Amino acid sequence: MRFGIFIPQGWRLDLVGIDPAAQWEVMRDLAQRADANEAWESLWVYDHFHTVPAPTEEATHEAWTLMAAFAATTSRVRLGQMCTAMAYRNPAYLAKVAATTDIISGGRVEMGIGAGWYEHEWRAYGYGFPPAGERLGRLDEGVEILRQAWTTGEATLDGKYYQVDHAIVRPLPLQRGGIPIWVAGGGEKKTLRIAAQYAQYTNFTGDPTEFARKSDILREHCTRLGTDFDAIVRSANFNVVIAETEAEVEQRLADLEARLATAAGPEQAKGFVDSIFRTSQGVGTPEQVVERLTRLRDLGLGYTIANFPESAYDTSGIELFEREVIPALR
Repeated sequence: MRFGIFIPQGWRLDLVGIDPAAQWEVMRDLAQRADANEAWESLWVYDHFHTVPAPTEEATHEAWTLMAAFAATTSRVRLGQMCTAMAYRNPAYLAKVAATTDIISGGRVEMGIGAGWYEHEWRAYGYGFPPAGERLGRLDEGVEILRQAWTTGEATLDGKYYQVDHAIVRPLPLQRGGIPIWVAGGGEKKTLRIAAQYAQYTNFTGDPTEFARKSDILREHCTRLGTDFDAIVRSANFNVVIAETEAEVEQRLADLEARLATAAGPEQAKGFVDSIFRTSQGVGTPEQVVERLTRLRDLGLGYTIANFPESAYDTSGIELFEREVIPALR
């Protein structure tokens, strides 16, 4: 199993209490920490503009700006977004941004891409909120534009949603064959079909039963399209709250809820912790987390991306994960 780590950027209220002027330093230092530790193959940020569990006035730093900044301040670790919302940027422009960032990084960019879902920020930023079918159609056409741009240096498509006419994307990314594409989402009819057609990686649920079912559906799409299911690395994201004892895990969860409550209110904070963290396969003692991830590895999970919600304030959970979880699963 391979491992990536999320860098706090504010989206999940994971920079609360840190002066905005100091937040880049926190993010940079955590990125450089991951860069220096070969346990981590990649670092990740989210492509969102408004915080969760509720929109607040707390900072949320923009994903592709951070990609360029991390490209210039790290040297080894790979750089991804989980995941870029296709409709937030014209795909030819996005191809150009990503190719430039790949050049800056020395060929270390990963392209996480999806249809987008956070209605509040869509509407607030003037994108409307098209039906799921249109968002998925934009994803399909946009990935084709990215693929053309990164393999040929230009893109042409007269699509339903996007029209580009010999859009030049030069220089090409440094990575041979273009930037690896991670199609994120578990939609069974369209998203997994797009993944089967274009992706080198997928990213969907870490629930074991659902992971197995969606893997089977991905395999069926690959069979119909004539693509190689075994060549696609399946990944999942996990919120990780880890400690030596169950009592310490509970204390970390209580501390997280209290911190979230300062910005989102007690009710929102409790609901978020209960629904997003307490249900995660990554919450528990090292032995519990290893047991759950081993089961998923046996089902075909090849890549774990871990989010440590307290990492801007305390790296002891990361250190424990590095010491006891990663070696057991590599």
